Amino acid sequence: MKKVLLSGCHGQMGHVLQRLIADNPTFEIVAGIDRTAKKNDDFPVYTTIDDVKEEVDVVIDFSHYSGVPALINGCVAKEWPLVVATTGLTAETKAMLSVASHVIPVFYSANMSLGINVLIKALQAAAPALESDFNIEIIEKHHNQKKDAPSGTALLLADSINQTLTTPKEYLFGRAGNDLENDFNQMGIHAVRGGSIPGEHTVIFAGADEILEFKHTALSRDIFANGAMKAAEFLINQKAGLYSMQDLLA
Repeated sequence: MKKVLLSGCHGQMGHVLQRLIADNPTFEIVAGIDRTAKKNDDFPVYTTIDDVKEEVDVVIDFSHYSGVPALINGCVAKEWPLVVATTGLTAETKAMLSVASHVIPVFYSANMSLGINVLIKALQAAAPALESDFNIEIIEKHHNQKKDAPSGTALLLADSINQTLTTPKEYLFGRAGNDLENDFNQMGIHAVRGGSIPGEHTVIFAGADEILEFKHTALSRDIFANGAMKAAEFLINQKAGLYSMQDLLA
C-alpha cells in the first residue's frame, strides 16, 4: 500500500480524495497538510510540509496556488514525488516545478480528468486542418466558488491548440465594445460562473455555414480525484522528471 501525503486535505477536493482513497487498496493517507487541523481527522494534519514526520511515498496536492511553492521546496528537500493538481499557478511556480523535476519526479496538469486529456489529442488532430477558415472560441463554465478565470483547463486547451497551428492565435478574454474585428488571428476564451457546475468546456470551430464543437462535461469532482490517483500511481515508478497526463496516456 502506497503512503500518501495529501496537501489541501480539508478543501473540497481533499475531501473527495479522502473518500475515494478509503475505498482504494492501492493507497493510504498517512498525513495531511492544511491551514488548520480538525478534531475528526483520521490522520495527522500539519500546517507545513516541514513538520511532517511520517514516511511518504507520494504527495498529492489539491490546495491553494499560494502554498504550492513551499510544498515544492519541501518535496525536493525530502525527495518525495509530487503530483500537483492545484490550478491558478503563477509562471514563477510553474518554473519551480520544472527546476524541481531535476531532483524528484513531478506530475503537473491543469486538469486531471482523463477525458479532458483525450479531448486535447482530438483538438490537436483537428485544429491544423481548420486553422485557415474557422474561428476558434472556448467557453468554460464552473461553480460560483471558483476564484480564477479563465480556468486553467481553458488555457490548457487553448495552449494545446496553439501548439499545432502554423500561426498561433492571440487570446481574447471575453468581448466588449462596438468596433470588434473578430478576425482569425484571435481565439476567444469566455468564463461563466454559477451554481454548482463542476466544470464544462466547449471548443467551437466556426466556419462559413458549418460549426464543429468539442465538449467535455464534468458531472462530479470524482473524475479529478481519480485522475490524480492514477497520476500518483504512475509517478511513484518514475525517475526525476516533469510529467503530464499526456505521458500517462501515451
